[in-house]
Amino acid sequence: MIVFRYLSREVLLTLSAVSAVLLVIIMSGRFIKYLAQAASGALDPGSLFLIMGFRLPGFMQLILPLGLFLGILLSYGRLYLESEMTVLSATGMSRQRLLAMTMAPAALVALIVAWLSLSLAPQGNNEFQLLLNKQDALTEFDTLEAGRFQSLSDGTRVTYTEELSNDRSLLSGVFISQKKLGEEAKDRSISVLLAEKGHQEVRPDGSRWLVLNNGYRYDGNPGQADYRAIKYDTYGVLLPKPEVSNEVTDRDAIPTASLLGSTDPRVVAELHWRIAFPVLVFIVTLIAVPLSRVNPRQGRFLKLLPAILLYMSYLSMLTWGKGLLQDGKTPMALGLWWVHGLFLIIGLGLMYWEPLRLKLASRRSAEEMARG
Repeated sequence: MIVFRYLSREVLLTLSAVSAVLLVIIMSGRFIKYLAQAASGALDPGSLFLIMGFRLPGFMQLILPLGLFLGILLSYGRLYLESEMTVLSATGMSRQRLLAMTMAPAALVALIVAWLSLSLAPQGNNEFQLLLNKQDALTEFDTLEAGRFQSLSDGTRVTYTEELSNDRSLLSGVFISQKKLGEEAKDRSISVLLAEKGHQEVRPDGSRWLVLNNGYRYDGNPGQADYRAIKYDTYGVLLPKPEVSNEVTDRDAIPTASLLGSTDPRVVAELHWRIAFPVLVFIVTLIAVPLSRVNPRQGRFLKLLPAILLYMSYLSMLTWGKGLLQDGKTPMALGLWWVHGLFLIIGLGLMYWEPLRLKLASRRSAEEMARG
């Protein structure tokens, strides 16, 4: 029991450290991506941390299996390097018993990953999709920042203001460039509005207007000298009415219970993809235990690179298998189990090949000595 607690503590401590580092790296990269979208006006800056919170379960379901895999390699590699595993082997610790003890923390990690993959991650993706729907319903004035050009997602309008009040109701030094579409584009394709001041106004019918004061409007085609200039005291620009959609179309945001019983290959692929992560935990544990055995003269990092390449091959084949399943090229009953089966065989081979080789070599040596 003491040895079991010691080994479990070493694995879980290393797992926590590795997972924390991986989480910081991944979330930093994603945060920079979302920050760039917020800077371009595609996202509300105030919702960035909320988005990261919704995406966290999806990140963790990917990080924890890799963290466990590296945790076993690093912690057991250190024990081999410091000859602690040699002492344990001398007291009767076989490789099979070591694997059985390692499966206990692996089962804990598998339960957490299953909770994340089957429940929390779909909920987070659903909330993330609803938040994006709300972001799409915002006008460019809801995300407008003073001193920065703001473009609509379709590129039809560019807006700029020198100053903006805290409640976003008053603007000064306004510039608006808008492309005309449909029948309006036949004569003059671009309209440019300049105004000293402006404010947003909501009419009783719910329509939203940007009312500009003391400015000019220019209409014309770039490269031609037939521009029309109009001076105005008051000018109203109709803002698009925000429509928030509650529809979630991404399959990774569908609750797991809704995926059961479906005959759609894409839905079945999503279900098998979610189940794959808890199964992945046990198989990579089987692979990591024999790979963690290192010679003290070779160093603890000798097998780290091949092990990581093997793990990445596992994930790549799961992704490839998911694509085949979505396209209907793999029987739905088979799912992704063939990928798990392949790496289960690899893990068993790594687990039992070296003891079998040593046993055969010992038998061969004994036979040669008998002949001699």
